Amino acid sequence: MKDQLEALVQQMYRSNILYAEAVREFKRRFISTVLEENKGNQCRAARQLGMHRNTLSRTIDELKIDVRQFRDGGKRPPRSTRSGLYEKKIAR
Repeated sequence: MKDQLEALVQQMYRSNILYAEAVREFKRRFISTVLEENKGNQCRAARQLGMHRNTLSRTIDELKIDVRQFRDGGKRPPRSTRSGLYEKKIAR
């Protein structure tokens, strides 16, 4: 992996990519990969990245990452239609 990273850095340098652009793109790809693995769940992604969820959220906004693309699209049903399992958790 170290050789691949070295080759990538050389390629970026020769292409005159600025440091700030390279760092921004690395952050964007790294965070997007972790979000995808966690289906858009920012709490779990933040834990895996070793950062606070608020920091991750702020970084996502700065990098203009659309978290919705990583989610399954399925939402929880309304409380009125949930099964007994959810009701037991609420009753506690």
